[in-house]
Amino acid sequence: MKVLLLGATGGVGSHVLRLALSAGHEVTVLVRDASQLDVDDGVRVVVGDATSASDVAAAVAGQEAVVNAVGSRQVRHPVEVEVGRALLPAMAAAGVRRLVVCSAFGVGDSERDANALQKMFFHTVLGKVYEAKEVADAEVRASDLDWTLVYPTRLLDGPATGEVAVGERLPEGASGSISRGDVARFMLAQLGDDAWVRRTAVVTGA
Repeated sequence: MKVLLLGATGGVGSHVLRLALSAGHEVTVLVRDASQLDVDDGVRVVVGDATSASDVAAAVAGQEAVVNAVGSRQVRHPVEVEVGRALLPAMAAAGVRRLVVCSAFGVGDSERDANALQKMFFHTVLGKVYEAKEVADAEVRASDLDWTLVYPTRLLDGPATGEVAVGERLPEGASGSISRGDVARFMLAQLGDDAWVRRTAVVTGA
């Protein structure tokens, strides 16, 4: 499948890139700095800004699906809304329907399953980021695309373990954390599976 990956230099995105290539997908990445890529063999690199409508439109052209793993690196200046507002119209114009987005546990209705300490953290340290994700996710849901929103719990470094629990709400007895590799594997699997189309998946360690 021809896949555009946004956020390829990030924690989850770098795992998505490696897994997508090993699965035989034709991967295009849109990055500001190609030197930051962990993998470059077999990747089509478009240098640009994921908040730029023209850059995103150029990268989306000819794709069959988009994986958005962009995460704000500066908590005071989140980019999720701007990325979404460049991406969604570009996908609609190019006729690309499948979209998988990495959001975060605690956004939207998933906050109801967070504990008191997590809620405080979400509203203070990550307040601006979570506000941006709320808006960006709502705009994804309002689109006509075949979207899946992925809400991982606390992210850990490391490869996929295969020990994953998934639900529309936080699964009972789940660990409360998950490796970035497992999140990436779940996101990539959605490209060939309709089970979570137009649904939000909370993913965590089993």
